[in-house]
Amino acid sequence: MHETIILIAVLGLGVLMAYVTVAASRRRSSLPLPPGPKPKPIIGNLRDLPPREKQEWIHWAKHKELYGPISSVTTFGQTLIILNDQSIAFELFEKRSAIYSSRPRFVFGGEMVGWQNTLIGHPYTDRFRAYRKNFHAIIGTKAAVSRFSDLQDVEMRRFLLRVLEEPGKLLQHVQTVAGAIILKISHGYTIEPRDRDPLVQLADEVLEHFSQSSIAGAWLVDTLPFLRYLPEWLPGMNFKRTAALWRQSLTELVEKPFAFVKQQMAAGTNAPSYASALLEKGNLSSEEEDIIKWTSQSLYAGGSETTVASLQVFFLAMTAYPDVQRKAQEEIDRVVGNDRLPGIGDRENLPYVDAIAKEVLRWHPVGPLGFPHLSTEEDNYEGYFIPKGSIVIPNIWLFTHDPKNYHDPMTFKPERFLCGEPEMDPRSLIFGFGRRVCAGRELVDVTMFLLVAQSLAAFNINKPVENGKVIEPAVAFSAGTLSHPVAFRSDVRPRNEKAAGLIKEVEVEHPFTPSDAKSLEKVKASLL
Repeated sequence: MHETIILIAVLGLGVLMAYVTVAASRRRSSLPLPPGPKPKPIIGNLRDLPPREKQEWIHWAKHKELYGPISSVTTFGQTLIILNDQSIAFELFEKRSAIYSSRPRFVFGGEMVGWQNTLIGHPYTDRFRAYRKNFHAIIGTKAAVSRFSDLQDVEMRRFLLRVLEEPGKLLQHVQTVAGAIILKISHGYTIEPRDRDPLVQLADEVLEHFSQSSIAGAWLVDTLPFLRYLPEWLPGMNFKRTAALWRQSLTELVEKPFAFVKQQMAAGTNAPSYASALLEKGNLSSEEEDIIKWTSQSLYAGGSETTVASLQVFFLAMTAYPDVQRKAQEEIDRVVGNDRLPGIGDRENLPYVDAIAKEVLRWHPVGPLGFPHLSTEEDNYEGYFIPKGSIVIPNIWLFTHDPKNYHDPMTFKPERFLCGEPEMDPRSLIFGFGRRVCAGRELVDVTMFLLVAQSLAAFNINKPVENGKVIEPAVAFSAGTLSHPVAFRSDVRPRNEKAAGLIKEVEVEHPFTPSDAKSLEKVKASLL
């Protein structure tokens, strides 16, 4: 009882402080906040936030009909600005990037778990600019990314082989190929060729934690930061134990592969990678090494998750839209033939396949709300006041499903990019805006095209049939900062014997090499 009374008193003090802060900010402006639901006394719009496990982008999209293209809610003094029109996102994040390029202070995910140290979560500082500089040097241009084309081609062909051998593990193979490509590029690490790789498993777990920890408004401690300093025995403090466990996993994902790279370099056995290329410069300060360590992890986190989710969306779309698949295969057969698999050099001559890759990104963006921006100065837009410290959320999903931009937006239609007046390229929306645009977008773009093209050349992707009944896939997606299709089934088979033969050629031309998993375990032991 006494503990509960103490907690209520402390919460009341925090709420009062937050209210005084926002009231002082509002008095400095005669302009209104963007429209939104009417706040309740003390708690503001707490009950207007998206419920847990609900798709946040759908929740915020309803604001457009109710309040217009820009809206707001305020909880305990923290203002959230929701952008439901891409023109406003371009105006604020591109034209006014000087004050909208930082990140909010997420106490739970950022400070307590540690995601503020990554590229996506770091505020706009000199360290962030150092992050971007490193990324640009290694993967920031088409020319830089082209250095990894052979690696991408080999790993994609191995992906086709895994699917051929065990088609029932399709979604696992998707995670494997993404991990194989990005971990080789980021750390020179070779994954387990056929079994589940421990580093890929750890990364998948950590990225799920990120998706849950970075939802704006989901954790009360983000709104009332003093809660993190209260003792764990008080009611409602379970989040502290969760944060500690998630931080341990993130730290392991950052430290282990980086120590592996340094160990391999010392032995002269390292494979070329993002981390080794930057470490080879030598005479690095501890901060410079720390930047390399965290950006190496950021490269994996961004590139892998985008590839995994987008490739899952692709297989779901091909299962649900067989006519699209048939048109793409006709184009591949006509342009490439059936004596080889398509490569990046075929892209210009495969416009329909390229359009499928674009439509995958549009139909369901991996990050439906992107990642929130922070206003570092007071501002106004079209007569509305945007307080300093506002969390500004772009509803990217709605941008890519706005009938003003895309006709029949809920339907998977690659043709929308091939008509006389092509619709907006979704890559200008889904990779973010301004100074926070995704640093690895060139790598993701190439990887997605090749995976789409080679999968369509090699396989027929059909709806499964059980007891003579066709099983329709569920077109549904998970909630969270990073969104995937919910579990679905596809019947994936080689198109013909010749296609199966092409897939198997990789075993001869590029046999699987031993994984680095055992070396990584030795590194883990040395870190303990």
